[in-house]
Amino acid sequence: MSDDALADFDKETFGHGGTEHRVYRSGSGPAVIVIAEIPGITPKVVEFARTVREEGFTVVLPHLFGVPGRDPNPPAHGWAGTVATGARAFGRVCVSREFSLFATGRTSPVVTWLRALAAHEHERCGGPGVGAVGMCLTGGFALAMATDERMLAPVLSQPSLPLTVIPGRKRGTDISADDLAVVRQRCVAGDLTVMGLRFRSDKLVSDERFDWLRAQLGDAFVAVELDDEDANPEGLLPPHSVLTEHLIDEPGTRTRAALDDVLKLFRTRLLPGA
Repeated sequence: MSDDALADFDKETFGHGGTEHRVYRSGSGPAVIVIAEIPGITPKVVEFARTVREEGFTVVLPHLFGVPGRDPNPPAHGWAGTVATGARAFGRVCVSREFSLFATGRTSPVVTWLRALAAHEHERCGGPGVGAVGMCLTGGFALAMATDERMLAPVLSQPSLPLTVIPGRKRGTDISADDLAVVRQRCVAGDLTVMGLRFRSDKLVSDERFDWLRAQLGDAFVAVELDDEDANPEGLLPPHSVLTEHLIDEPGTRTRAALDDVLKLFRTRLLPGA
C-alpha cells in the first residue's frame, strides 16, 4: 500500500469554540465520525472509512494529527520515514492541550469539538443520529461523545487512554465522572449500545479496562476480543489495530467478523428499517 491522496473526499474546515481542524468527508446518508489512531489518517484508516461509506453512510474524518493519507509502513518511505511519521504525530499529541494522555477521570478537551462536529454533521446529513469510531489514543473519545443523545453508535477500537505506563491506569478510560454518569444513564435506559474491540494480548488495552467498561455500562457494552492468531501477521507492530493494520479482510477471519459487527451496529442504529 502507498500514500492515499483522498481524492474521493471533500476537504473542509470545521470550527467550534475557537478550535479549528480540517475535516475530510465523503458519501451520503447518516454520518459516522472516524477518528484516526496514531500516526493519523493512514491509507488503512481511509480504507476502513470507505468500507463504512459503502454501507450507505457519510464518513467524516477529522484531521487531529499526522499527515493525511501518508503510509507509515517501511515499504512506502523506509524505516526512517516510518519512525519520523510516528514521532511527529505522537509529539503533536504530547504537546497539545486537546489530549489527556495520563489523567484518569477526565474527558480530553478535544471531545467538545468532536461533539460539535457530530451535531453539525447530523444536521447536515439527517437520519436518526450519528455513529463514531475512535481508535487507539482516540478510542475513548467515542464514549465521551455519547453524552449527546444524537450519538447512537459509539465504537471503541483498542481504547488506549489513559496510557498504562503509569501504575493505576489500567482501569477506566479518558472520560470524566459527570460524562460517564450521562452515558451510563443512556445505557440503562436502552438508548445506547457501546462496542469495544481489542486483542487480548494488547498491553495498551488491559483486561481491567474492558472489565471496567462492562461494570459501568452493563449489557449495553458489547466486547469483541481477539487472539493474536486472529491478527494480520503483516502488521508492523504486535496485534493492536483491529480495524486497520491488523485486519485480515477476508471472509471467515475473526477480524473481518469484527469489522462486520461494527458495520451491523451502524446499520441497525442509524439506517431506519435496516
